[in-house]
Amino acid sequence: MINRAQCRAARGLLDWTQEDLAKHSGVGHNTITKFESGHTSPRHSTLVVLQTTFEKAGIQFTDEGGIGVKLTE
Repeated sequence: MINRAQCRAARGLLDWTQEDLAKHSGVGHNTITKFESGHTSPRHSTLVVLQTTFEKAGIQFTDEGGIGVKLTE
Protein backbone atom coordinates (compact mmCIF):
# COMPACT_ATOMS: atom_id res chain seq x y z
CA MET A 1 0.00 0.00 0.00
CA ILE A 2 1.12 3.56 -0.70
CA ASN A 3 3.20 5.29 1.97
CA ARG A 4 3.63 9.01 2.61
CA ALA A 5 6.95 9.30 0.75
CA GLN A 6 5.42 7.63 -2.31
CA CYS A 7 2.47 10.01 -2.11
CA ARG A 8 4.75 13.05 -2.17
CA ALA A 9 6.91 11.57 -4.94
CA ALA A 10 3.91 10.68 -7.09
CA ARG A 11 2.53 14.20 -6.72
CA GLY A 12 5.92 15.56 -7.73
CA LEU A 13 6.07 13.42 -10.87
CA LEU A 14 2.61 14.64 -11.87
CA ASP A 15 3.34 18.22 -10.78
CA TRP A 16 0.25 18.09 -8.56
CA THR A 17 -0.27 20.10 -5.40
CA GLN A 18 -2.01 18.60 -2.41
CA GLU A 19 -5.09 20.50 -3.56
CA ASP A 20 -4.84 18.85 -6.99
CA LEU A 21 -4.67 15.41 -5.39
CA ALA A 22 -7.65 16.22 -3.19
CA LYS A 23 -9.65 17.32 -6.23
CA HIS A 24 -8.74 14.25 -8.32
CA SER A 25 -9.24 11.74 -5.50
CA GLY A 26 -12.09 13.19 -3.47
CA VAL A 27 -9.96 12.81 -0.33
CA GLY A 28 -9.92 15.85 1.94
CA HIS A 29 -6.98 18.23 1.70
CA ASN A 30 -6.44 18.06 5.48
CA THR A 31 -6.27 14.25 5.33
CA ILE A 32 -3.59 14.42 2.63
CA THR A 33 -1.61 17.07 4.51
CA LYS A 34 -1.67 15.09 7.77
CA PHE A 35 -0.76 11.85 5.97
CA GLU A 36 2.19 13.32 4.10
CA SER A 37 3.52 15.04 7.22
CA GLY A 38 3.29 11.84 9.26
CA HIS A 39 0.72 13.17 11.70
CA THR A 40 -1.86 10.52 10.91
CA SER A 41 -2.33 7.21 9.16
CA PRO A 42 -5.42 7.24 6.95
CA ARG A 43 -7.82 4.33 6.75
CA HIS A 44 -6.89 1.54 4.37
CA SER A 45 -9.79 2.54 2.11
CA THR A 46 -8.40 6.09 1.84
CA LEU A 47 -4.97 4.78 0.89
CA VAL A 48 -6.58 2.61 -1.79
CA VAL A 49 -8.34 5.68 -3.24
CA LEU A 50 -5.10 7.68 -3.30
CA GLN A 51 -3.12 4.86 -4.92
CA THR A 52 -5.86 4.21 -7.50
CA THR A 53 -6.03 7.92 -8.34
CA PHE A 54 -2.29 8.01 -8.98
CA GLU A 55 -2.37 4.82 -11.04
CA LYS A 56 -5.14 6.23 -13.26
CA ALA A 57 -2.94 9.30 -13.80
CA GLY A 58 -0.02 7.15 -15.00
CA ILE A 59 1.92 6.44 -11.82
CA GLN A 60 3.30 2.97 -11.18
CA PHE A 61 4.34 1.96 -7.67
CA THR A 62 7.41 -0.29 -7.63
CA ASP A 63 9.42 -2.36 -5.22
CA GLU A 64 12.37 -3.02 -7.52
CA GLY A 65 15.52 -2.09 -5.62
CA GLY A 66 13.40 -0.54 -2.89
CA ILE A 67 10.00 1.06 -2.70
CA GLY A 68 9.47 3.73 -5.34
CA VAL A 69 7.29 5.35 -7.97
CA LYS A 70 7.64 6.00 -11.68
CA LEU A 71 5.62 7.77 -14.35
CA THR A 72 4.47 5.36 -17.05
CA GLU A 73 2.78 7.78 -19.43
